Formats: sequence, structure tokens, C-alpha cells
Amino acid sequence: MSDKPNVAFSQAETEAETLREQLNQHNYRYYSLDDPQITDAEYDQLLRRLEHLETLYPELRRGDSPTQRVGSAPLPMFESVEHKVPMLSLANAFDDDELRDFERRLHARLGDDRPITFVCEPKLDGVAVSLLYHDGILVQGATRGDGFNGENITANVRTIASIPLKLQGQGYPPVLEVRGEVYLPRAGFKAINAEALAKNEKPFVNPRNAAAGSLRQLDSRITATRPLEMCAYSLGQAEGGGLPDTHLGTMRLLKEWGFLINSLMTAVVGIEACIDYYQRLAVLRADLAYDIDGIVYKVDSFRLQEALGFVARAPRWAIARKFPAEEAVTRLVDVEFQVGRTGAVTPVARLEPVFVGGVTVSNATLHNEDEIHRLGLKVGDQVVVRRAGDVIPQIAGIMPSDTDRDDLQAIVFPTRCPVCGSALQRSAEQAVLRCTGGLVCPAQRKQAIKHFASRKALDIDGLGDKIVDQLVDAGLVHTVADLFSLNVEQLSGLERMANKSATNLVQSIAAARQTTLPRLLYALGIREVGETTAKLLAAHFGSLEKLEEADEEALLAVPDVGPVVAGFVIKFLTNPHHLAIIDSLREAGVEWPDIESRGPQLLPLAGEVWVLTGTLAAMGRAQGKEQLEALGAKVVGSVSAKTTCLVAGESAGSKLEKARSLNIKIIDESEFLALLQANQ
Repeated sequence: MSDKPNVAFSQAETEAETLREQLNQHNYRYYSLDDPQITDAEYDQLLRRLEHLETLYPELRRGDSPTQRVGSAPLPMFESVEHKVPMLSLANAFDDDELRDFERRLHARLGDDRPITFVCEPKLDGVAVSLLYHDGILVQGATRGDGFNGENITANVRTIASIPLKLQGQGYPPVLEVRGEVYLPRAGFKAINAEALAKNEKPFVNPRNAAAGSLRQLDSRITATRPLEMCAYSLGQAEGGGLPDTHLGTMRLLKEWGFLINSLMTAVVGIEACIDYYQRLAVLRADLAYDIDGIVYKVDSFRLQEALGFVARAPRWAIARKFPAEEAVTRLVDVEFQVGRTGAVTPVARLEPVFVGGVTVSNATLHNEDEIHRLGLKVGDQVVVRRAGDVIPQIAGIMPSDTDRDDLQAIVFPTRCPVCGSALQRSAEQAVLRCTGGLVCPAQRKQAIKHFASRKALDIDGLGDKIVDQLVDAGLVHTVADLFSLNVEQLSGLERMANKSATNLVQSIAAARQTTLPRLLYALGIREVGETTAKLLAAHFGSLEKLEEADEEALLAVPDVGPVVAGFVIKFLTNPHHLAIIDSLREAGVEWPDIESRGPQLLPLAGEVWVLTGTLAAMGRAQGKEQLEALGAKVVGSVSAKTTCLVAGESAGSKLEKARSLNIKIIDESEFLALLQANQ
């Protein structure tokens, strides 16, 4: 445009200020009040005019301008942000009785049986963010991170139209931190996936992953193209200015200041009313415009919240009630039989693809022959598929049908291995069929090699499943020892294996020659010998030679080793073929130094039973388990009267409550890290 000489700076400044106020007001009416006063085309016309004025006079461009929602140049990385008030997680309830227990604990702690008012609101399935305002202007947006420190995503949150860049109205504190959930409505998710498919790009798995990926873009211009929304659910910092004395009153005030709050949020009295709310939302859930994975209940009174306080990383005055596993109905197309590392033959259901639990499912586990008989399953049945979180999908049942099922195909288990043709065997005490072919069976051989190379075994980086399949099919690898004789020329001849990748893999295999006795014992794939048992065997005997010499009596002296495990160890280490593989590993230069033999009873946590729950910020639970086992503890998955101690990480749920009820010792992550440090 060429009207710069005709638009004086003072005139442009006045017009730009008017346009900003108009556009912010229209955003507020559209998102917070759901009451737009102009069409999208009229809004776009106002926005284009403001963009033009800011182009003519760049000094007019401000942080609270609606034009800033288009995004800016990419950042090199995200800066770290400290949350002045930690962003805590919530305890979970999984049934009505756990909710009633929650209310009883509140009454007991308050010493008051009078009915409690709770605020109920849908638990949006998105990403938690913190928004900081100074004098009503958005100055910072951050991810939740570990609750204490997050990532600065200010440039990205500015692009979300439902987040006010400047607060509406008046009376807000000079310093105000608003917390909420950024999510992708279902319609928006469908639209961006359709666009991705049109461009031959990989679609997002589910709306939550799409929201998380959008928020963590270093290029905020990409975030600006995603139809994200943010719903406020609480406050963090609030310095100066008066606020209501209830949570619901505060949320309503946030709406007046320009924030979107959930229209289904309501206050009820007593936990039974909370349960009724849950049941109503369970019915509405499928028809909502966004995904929810449960309900959040909060004590409404801030005075009572303060009296109740906090435990570990969660408030005592709030709890989340999760919905049960999601289910969907689809058709069973076929059943195939897969052979695992130990020869176990597992039936796998092939399904007409169906979206359930946040992902598209086309396969499901059927466990074993007994499970198929229990379900009465036939190929062609309409089946209920259940999936919860990251759990493997499973068939929960068969849908009733008016059609004659006699015409459907029965599922017949093979009598011989579907891969090598060896006989299948089923022991009297187990429901699993096993191939008797051993390492003669290519399927077992492949799985044994994949296990040997896995992260918790010899950790051979770059040796993926498809490469192992090719190596076995081409006759290049017959046993795990053959891996160490592979060269670049052989590997570069494989499909999708370039010379550089082949070189890297040869180097990774070479590095795996230096390992430890516990890792080797786990990598060998002895039945029933997992990581923990491998460590206990290594600690007890100190060398592979002494383990090979051990009889059943000596093995039974190792904690957690019973007759079944002892039998498998002896059978494996007396098998000439297995001993030959071990000798071949030695000849290939694989080394596993002996360790000081010390009975597990000498370890500091010997004989103790520990449970890990929640998320550990400094390490994963798998690493925490490994550290505890190295100190002699037995780590189990559930709390009982035999539990010595519970480590409660972030988002600890029912296990934490059960530990309290049984008066089990509970420590948080900082105490856990101090314990590990003291015993190094």
C-alpha cells in the first residue's frame, strides 16, 4: 500500500489503538462469551487494517496486538522458566468408593462433618500451561515441565486466539498467573490430519499429542496454523488486588477478564453429587467437542483449601476421577499365530481398523487358547475392543448379534509351529502352547537375537527388528555370537542399509563386547530370568563359571529363585548348544568381568519390599527400580502389608492412599535421591 504519506503517525497511532481494542473485544465475545457480534470476514478486515498500519509504522507493533498471533521467526531453543508457585499434580480416584474415601479424609482432617461444596469440571485431555500477566499484559507463557521448572513458550501461546494478550475489564492484580489446559478440539484435529494426509505427511496419533507437539514448536508460525484453544482452570501467582474467596468465583472472574472457562464447570454439595456429575458427564463425553479423560473435583472454599494443605506433590483438597478404559466395536477379520523368543505361540487378532483410546487399532492380543474359548470367539464376529492408556489393546467381548453365527469361521489352533513346522507342546500347568524347535525355529532365533541386542541386555544401538529379520533370513546370523563377525560389506548389502549405517552398526556391535555379568545373564534369554533375577544371580555367584556349577540347592539359596526358575537355569546352562554359544561369545571377544560375590543379605536394603509410584523427575521408574534392586531391595508393583517403603513421585495415586491406610513408610523423590546418594 502507498498511503503512508496520507496517514500521519498520530492518526495511525490512534486508529491502531482503536483497532486493537475492537479486536480484543471481539476475541473476548467469541471465545469467552460464545457471543460473536461480527462475521469472520469482518474480523479479518479489521485485522488486515491493523497489520497494514503496523507495517507502515513498525513502532506501533505491541506485544498485546492481535497481529502477534501469526507467529514469529524460529527460536534456537526454549529457555527454562521457574514456577514461583509449583504446578502440582492431582491424586486419582478410580471408583465411587475411592471418592467417598476422599471425602472422609477431608472431614477427618478438618475435624468438621458439615457438607463440603466441591467444584466439578471436565478434565481436558491436553497440555497444562502457565500464563503470566503484568498489569493486564501477557508477558510469559510456560509449560508445566516437572512442576517446578517449565519451558518458555511465550511466542507460541501468543498465537492461540482464546488466550487474551491483554485482559478485559478491570480489577485484576498487577501480577497475575493463570493456569489452564491447551487442547485441540476434535474438529480441529480432524482438519489438521486431513491437511497432513493431503501433503503425504504423517498424521497425528491423537488430539493431545497434536496439542503437545504444536506447543513445543521452535517456529511459532507453525503453532499459529494449529486451531488450539486454552481453558483456564486455576491461578498461580496473584500479587495485589482483591480476589473472591472461592474457586468458582475466581473462575467466573477470569471469564470476565477474557479467559475461556469450561461451560460444564459447576459447584455441588457433597461427594454423592460429585458422583452424579461424573455419571452425567460419562453420558455426554462422546458428544463433546473436545476430549476429556475424567473429572476434577476441588474444594470450593479457599479457606478450607488452606486448612487442608498439600501432601507430596499434590493438594489434599482436589482429586481427579478417571474414566474407565475406552472401548469401541469393530469386526474380527482374522487370527494369526506369532512365535516368541521362548517358543510361546500367541494368537493375535487382526481387526478392521478402529479408533479407540486415542489411537487407531488394527491388532489386539488374544492371550491364549483358553481365552478364545472363554470368549467363544469366531472370525467375523463384531467384537468390543478395549484400550486404556499405553496398554496393549485387547478384545473384551463379543457384541450380541441377530445373525446366525454358525456360518462364521471357527478359530483352530495349529498343532505344529506355523514358522518351522516343529511340534507344539502344552504343559499341564500352563495355558501356553510352545514350539519345540528351539533355535532351529527362525522365529525363536529372531526373537532371541532381538532380546540379546535390546537396551536392557547388550544394548546394540541400530540393530532393529527389521535388520535382525533380514540377517536371519539371509543366513548371515544363526546365533547371537554370529553378530560379532558381521562386517560393513555384509550389512551394507541389506535393504535400506547404507554404508554409513552399516559402519555405525559394526561399531555399535564392537562396543557391546564390553558388558557386565548381570546384563549377559539377562541377554542370554533364560526362561523366567528377568533383569532382577539376573542381578541377584550375578551378585550371589559372582561369575558365570560358578553359576554353571550350581545345583538346585545352591540356586534356591538366591532370593526370589524358586524350583521353577532353578530348573530353567540348570536346563539352559547344561544344554550343549547353549554352552557352545557362550564359548563362541568368548571367542568373539565378548567380556563380562567377574564381580565380587556377596550374598544379597549383605546389601543395605536386603529383604526389604519397595514400591515406586507416580513420575520421578530425575529418573524414570525403571531406573529407580534398577537402583533399588542394586541395593538388595525387592521392587513390586502393588502395596501390601509386606511393603517396607513407598516412593511417591509426581501424580501418585491409589497406591499412595493405600500406603497411608496401612501406615507404610512413604518418601518423596528428594528423600529417595538422598537415600541412593548415601548408599553409593
